[in-house]
Amino acid sequence: MILIINTSGNGIDLVLEDKSMHMDAQKQAIGLPNAVNDFMKQNNTDMKDLSAIGVIVGPGSFTGIRMGIAYAKGLGIGLNIPVIPVNLFELYLYENPDAFVAIDSGRGDFFVASKIHEPGTMTIDEVETEQMKCPSTVGHKPYNLLFAKNIVENKIKNGDLQPAIPMYLRPSYAEK
Repeated sequence: MILIINTSGNGIDLVLEDKSMHMDAQKQAIGLPNAVNDFMKQNNTDMKDLSAIGVIVGPGSFTGIRMGIAYAKGLGIGLNIPVIPVNLFELYLYENPDAFVAIDSGRGDFFVASKIHEPGTMTIDEVETEQMKCPSTVGHKPYNLLFAKNIVENKIKNGDLQPAIPMYLRPSYAEK
């Protein structure tokens, strides 16, 4: 079984097989361990039943991404199973492979990617121009986190076992 952990946005999202759970959490770091334990119990699953952990690595909340990756890595090391990174662009493009993904960053610009655009940030004016190079635009509606399991399975099958590192698309304040 594969557990998917997403703390890149507001709250905590978990997926196990075809079951999902969302929990609003003010303090994700405090809520995540309990949420995972409760979710596993609700689904009559023990941690030792897990074969891999998928974790959303971004783009999204700086602190949430780091916390989710750290928790997933801790579980992975403890259970001796792989931790597979999944980014939000992969989720959107899984269902709409030819789309232009534009996710509002909440800071006056957009996180973007497509088959022909490397992940990055763009202004609204740039988005309006660049999205025309693709047949559709996604990112304005929620993604389907259930697809993360398929993405993780494909990565394992193809031997794509990259380390889970945060996907930051803009420099930190320290880098500026």
